[in-house]
Amino acid sequence: MKVSVEGKVALVTGASRGIGYATSLEMARSGADGVTITSRKPETIEAAAEELAESGIEPDRILALANRADDEESANEAVAATVERFGSLDILVNNAGTNPAAGSLMDVDLGALDKTWAVNMRAPLLWARAAYHAWMGEHGGSIVNVASVAGLRPSPVMGAYNISKAGLIHMTRQLAHELAPTIRVNAVAPAVVRTRLAGLLLENEEHTARMHPLGRVGEPEDVARMIVYLGSDSSSWMTGAIVPVDGGVTGASSSGIS
Repeated sequence: MKVSVEGKVALVTGASRGIGYATSLEMARSGADGVTITSRKPETIEAAAEELAESGIEPDRILALANRADDEESANEAVAATVERFGSLDILVNNAGTNPAAGSLMDVDLGALDKTWAVNMRAPLLWARAAYHAWMGEHGGSIVNVASVAGLRPSPVMGAYNISKAGLIHMTRQLAHELAPTIRVNAVAPAVVRTRLAGLLLENEEHTARMHPLGRVGEPEDVARMIVYLGSDSSSWMTGAIVPVDGGVTGASSSGIS
């Protein structure tokens, strides 16, 4: 099945690399009229725009903006700029994430915990609200949140991150309930994907790969393809779904990643 987002406009947060960049490229290749890419640093998001152009995407279909994911004004400005540039906002992908708060919940630095929860849990709500008030509330649309299998179960050291993703999973279901029937809200839940956020888990990739029944870690493109599907009309009877894209960790494994 060929998934198409032809005629649609997408906005992807945290799009300078990893899953966000792969999603932006896949959206453009799947026919999106326009794709807004955002990230915190101007130099990294400009480099991503250049890389998209080198991949064959017409520059006039890309809007690159430097915005803080956890800042309400930044979200409102980026959404407004998208609607002004492309005429609509049909798909919002809340991909920006962070994990500076490793450690036991009893000892973890609370400033790092606050940052983790602000970016991973509060920020997606800010962007959803911005999209709703600027376009989707009147015209409809699709929101896709990038959660994690870490939000489905506890694990050592990752408590603050796990809780933030569990909150995002519940927020996905809550928003799906509140915004139906005109706005669909779904989430993907990746396991270990080859991104910078994976960090130490990729230092011994062979060991990490064995934790996944399919025998390898994920690539950003594995997740991006599902995000585009959830944003497209091909998934028009799906909302409130949490879709594992995880090499079998949740569905075919009794132990999973710990």
